[in-house]
Amino acid sequence: VRLVESGGGMVQPGGSLRLTCATSGFTFSTYDMSWVRQAPGKGPEWVSAINTGGGITYYADSVKGRFTISRDNAKNTLYMQMNSLKPEDTALYYCATGAIYPNRGVGPTITYDYWGQGTQVTVSS
Repeated sequence: VRLVESGGGMVQPGGSLRLTCATSGFTFSTYDMSWVRQAPGKGPEWVSAINTGGGITYYADSVKGRFTISRDNAKNTLYMQMNSLKPEDTALYYCATGAIYPNRGVGPTITYDYWGQGTQVTVSS
């Protein structure tokens, strides 16, 4: 199983980045997928998730309206378009597989399986 993130970098506040997670070694189309980030000195924070078919998406309140998760099952690839970036979005961003269990009124519960190595996103002027 391999998950490889790319697309991170340094950007000014208000800028955009598109993260990519290229996967191999498992049947991508049968796995729910997530993006998780970890800022320096803080614990992991779930950011977004998408179901196997790509028709259902979930977002943390902190990124709702700014980030868009998507997937291409033909290419075994997960994406996240990040717009209107803020300094507080600075973190190491990971993609991960894991089943999504929706919770009414709050973010979903996710049982993570496999993780990538992460790609660094830095938002600074």
